[in-house]
Amino acid sequence: MSNQYDHFKTVPETSEEPGKKKKKPKLMAVVDEDNCTGCQVCVPFCPVDCIEPVNYEKYEIPIPPVQVRFNECIGCQICAKVCTKLTWDAIRMIPTKEFEDEYGIDVG
Repeated sequence: MSNQYDHFKTVPETSEEPGKKKKKPKLMAVVDEDNCTGCQVCVPFCPVDCIEPVNYEKYEIPIPPVQVRFNECIGCQICAKVCTKLTWDAIRMIPTKEFEDEYGIDVG
């Protein structure tokens, strides 16, 4: 009989301290804001609650896209899987080193 919680295998353990990571993730979630509909389907699935709507003033549209707080993302891939399965495939996972080089952000 299979374990009913097998879908949690990809979720790394979260830190006891909010906003801190136990270790640097291998992957980072990046939202393609041009492709994101702002539906926020991904938000409740994030185990560390690091996805939020983009500030309304940035786009001045009724439903802004979402963004990931990179300093809190643990790279679990759940948001990308949910977005791909349920909506528009607007979240992609990229290797952390590539992310840091491209965006100049240390996600330590």
